[in-house]
Parts: sequence; C-alpha cells; structure tokens
Amino acid sequence: MDDAGRKPWEAFHPDGVIIFSDILSPLPAFGIPFDIEEVPGEAAILGFVGAPWTIATYVEGGTTRTYTTIKSMCHTAPRVLRALLSHLTRAISDYIVFQIVSQVKTKCAITPLVLYINGNGGLLERMKGTGVDVIGLDWTVDMADGRKRLGSGISIQGNVDPAYLFSPLPALTDEIQRFVKCAGPRGHMLNLGHGALVGTPEEAVAHFFDVARSLNFDTLAEDRSIEEHELAV
Repeated sequence: MDDAGRKPWEAFHPDGVIIFSDILSPLPAFGIPFDIEEVPGEAAILGFVGAPWTIATYVEGGTTRTYTTIKSMCHTAPRVLRALLSHLTRAISDYIVFQIVSQVKTKCAITPLVLYINGNGGLLERMKGTGVDVIGLDWTVDMADGRKRLGSGISIQGNVDPAYLFSPLPALTDEIQRFVKCAGPRGHMLNLGHGALVGTPEEAVAHFFDVARSLNFDTLAEDRSIEEHELAV
C-alpha cells in the first residue's frame, strides 16, 4: 500500500483502505514490478482498477467534459477502438488478479467485487445485472431510492455527499445517520459518494469516522420504523 492509502489509515483507522494507484498504471500487467505493503491485520484491503473505457478516454490528451475524440472513434475507427478496449480489458483483468493474489496468496479465494460508476443514477439496475457483490452509489443518488431500486439482496456502498464535510459538524452527523437509516440494517458500507474534495477539513473527516463508530444500528432501525409508521398514518 502506498502513502496515499497508508497515511489516511494511520490518521483515522478506517475499516478498509484502498490500494490507491493511478488508473493509468496497471503496472504488473505491463511487466512493471509493483509492491503492495500489507496493513497489519487491522483493516480490509480494497483493490482498485479503472474500467477499460475510463482508461481509454485518456486518448483525449487532457481534461474534457465532452469526450469527443473517443466517442468519434466509435464511428471513425471502430476496429482500433475495439482493439484498444480489448487490450485494456485483458491488462486490467491481469492487474485485478495480481492485487488479489498479492493479498491473499492464492487464486482460489472468493473476493467480493465492488462496482462504482460516477453519475450512476440511471444505471443502477444494469449495474446489478453485472453480478457484482457491492454497488457504489454516486452521491447524487438518493440512498432510500437506491436501496429501493436495488433491493436488499445486494450490498451498497456510499454515498454521503463529500460537500457535507464542509458543513457544521452537527449537520454532518445528521446526514450520516440519515444515510444509514435509509440504507437498511444489512449490506451497507458507509462511505462518501465520491472522493474527498480538495481542502476538506481533517476535523470533519475525523468526525465522520467517530460518528460511524458510535452508531447504534438497532436504535437507528427503530427510529426508521417509527418514522415510516408516522408517515403511513
């Protein structure tokens, strides 16, 4: 695990840490050594890879909101684009296996898969159809609506708006509790609905973890039942 993953773990001790590596560098698949240091048994390790399409969009050569170059290739150079995506898919698959084997030391381990797509409000049902174990909700998706659409048979991750970390701490507390209530009593990984924003106060991040650790899920579930009953009446 590199500094980007180690330092937050040392500061806040979350339940899981991400093997943070730039989506442009599935290094082992391209023959470049890459070492992963272990967290000493105190946190789950979450691997990370970018999707083939995400990596392919870097043919744009810079920041873009339109992706005109890569999209035009669908019509002007479809064979080239298909070959590029196929190559990236194979490389990313090898990289995923490398991350898993590096941590569990065996290819036979059952490893849960998490799928996150930015702006995924219109894709939840299709994401569920991929067969992944966990769906990461974008912060723009209402948690109650997301759980309703996905059902209780699949786990969800997220999805507190990162901007709430700039709010007064009591407001952040209320928002965290609301999300946990809406997510239901099982199958929820509390997290932000996207990465922390630049300039996010460390005090707010620490508060986020403190609130999460202090939650009484039985009490929250009881409060949720009372609220639903009152709405029904």
